[in-house]
Amino acid sequence: MLKHLLAASGVAAALLPFASTSAMAATPVVQITKVYYDSPGSDRGGNASLNGEYVVLRNTSKKSIQLEKWILRDETGYKYRFPRFILKPGKSVTVRSGQGYTSSTTLYWGRKWYVWNNDGDTASLYRGSDLKKIDTCSWGRGGISTRCQ
Repeated sequence: MLKHLLAASGVAAALLPFASTSAMAATPVVQITKVYYDSPGSDRGGNASLNGEYVVLRNTSKKSIQLEKWILRDETGYKYRFPRFILKPGKSVTVRSGQGYTSSTTLYWGRKWYVWNNDGDTASLYRGSDLKKIDTCSWGRGGISTRCQ
């Protein structure tokens, strides 16, 4: 209806691009903000090197979010299933590929080899209750990290 009214008034061409922009998808409640996919040094599989590879997630909402059973995965299908973990409003958590001790800001995948491909990959985040895709971040060849969104 609005489209037809705008067309009749002669302002459709000027206003419709703004209408479609405002109708874009909202920011995900948990957003992938950075992926560091090429850890420093040579890829020999040491734990320090594995932990140099990580994904940062941020809670963009105004309420705490329980991440238990959420899934972070790559294109190949490697999956990290979140343990019981509450991400507070406006806070971030780093998911490192190697092993370590969980804190309020860092989780560990516990892998013995790398997850993220240096020549291109996609990190995807799925909500645990219904496995709905919440956010993705992709990169190509080159570089060592990417900022998402």
